[in-house]
Amino acid sequence: MNIGIVSDTHDNVAAIERATEIFEAEGVEVVVHCGDFVAPLMVPYFGAFELHGVLGNNDGDVANLQSAFESLGGESELHGRFADLEFDGLSFAVLHGEQKAEVEAIAAGETYDFVCYGHHHDRELSEVGRTTVLNPGAHVLPGSEEDRTVAIVDTLSETVRFRSVVE
Repeated sequence: MNIGIVSDTHDNVAAIERATEIFEAEGVEVVVHCGDFVAPLMVPYFGAFELHGVLGNNDGDVANLQSAFESLGGESELHGRFADLEFDGLSFAVLHGEQKAEVEAIAAGETYDFVCYGHHHDRELSEVGRTTVLNPGAHVLPGSEEDRTVAIVDTLSETVRFRSVVE
């Protein structure tokens, strides 16, 4: 299964549309959003996928974000500040990750196969023991154009690849 990982979309409709085009082309079934949708109106753009999201520091309209997720139906869910997910036998910790120390502590515990986070607007792919630490990049105020990316996790090969949303 291919899982799309995205974060910090911050109401950037063009980037969201490009991300969903990439996900569709890559055969993604599930999208995990690591927070900072910002406006509830961004959630329906992911309607073609099973969507799992966590709240970021800029996601203030929690009630309407929750309603937007509920309108997607199916297995889509807004998980609050942290999600503990499993796909094809792989475990995922998902958080926005404002405190890098929290991300590092979760990864150091080696409880999860993947720790996915956002907030810092710089993509990351690193290993901590058996755990892969993944920041998919950002779509507003990225560290560089190279950080305007989404990530795709292939659960069969347990590999990660980045795709640029810059056209």
